[in-house]
Amino acid sequence: MGLPTAGKTTLARLLAPRLNAVHFNADEVRNNINRELGFSEADRIEHARRMGWLCDQVVKAGCFAIADFICPTPAARAAFAAGAAPFVIWVDRIKSGPYDDTNRMFVPPEHVDLRVTAEGSPEFWAEEVVRRLRPIFDPRKPTALFLGRYQPFHDGHKALIAAGIERVGQACIAVRDTKGIDDKNPFDFEYVRARIEHGLKEFQGRFVVVSVPNITNIFYGRDVGYAVERIDLDAATEKVSATEARQKLSQIR
Repeated sequence: MGLPTAGKTTLARLLAPRLNAVHFNADEVRNNINRELGFSEADRIEHARRMGWLCDQVVKAGCFAIADFICPTPAARAAFAAGAAPFVIWVDRIKSGPYDDTNRMFVPPEHVDLRVTAEGSPEFWAEEVVRRLRPIFDPRKPTALFLGRYQPFHDGHKALIAAGIERVGQACIAVRDTKGIDDKNPFDFEYVRARIEHGLKEFQGRFVVVSVPNITNIFYGRDVGYAVERIDLDAATEKVSATEARQKLSQIR
């Protein structure tokens, strides 16, 4: 968001391929979808609401969406964010734009996730955005370890690992190599890894999936330097069954 000619579209076009995102440019949306809307405050609010709805549909499909538009007032920003809380980038590189009515209407935002200033190239700011939205797994940082068969990976696993990531920051998901040892283990590592990566897509960059032998026992001695802790989830999530998930997948296959 930001004043006209501040550099929003330049930044958005750099970001879209880096994030594999769908880019909604305000002028293009107006020309193809919102053709009946003008530039009154009421129309700008409705325009923002529709931009937000379009982005929400993309996000529901598991992708990034970029909305590139002025969004000049708190009311317009609230309309855009009605479906879900956005990551807000304020491109604040100019003091005024070419349209006096927009300049008068524009209210600087009080809270943003990133303020882009005149210092630094668009490429610099694109890297800064990507760094924040897609962190890179760092093996030296504190990491939660999860060990399992994940035959298959399901919502219960996801809730457990998400809780661990929130507590520690990132996770190593160790998948036991159990494919074919019995009827409860039909899936190979690559299949399991693909389901895990898809299921945890919103945590991209904060987990790594590795294959390990069929570990059946874990022993530790004194002063090992890490904590062993159980995470208790809500009753409904605890009841999620891998057996039922396998049955549903076998019907699909």
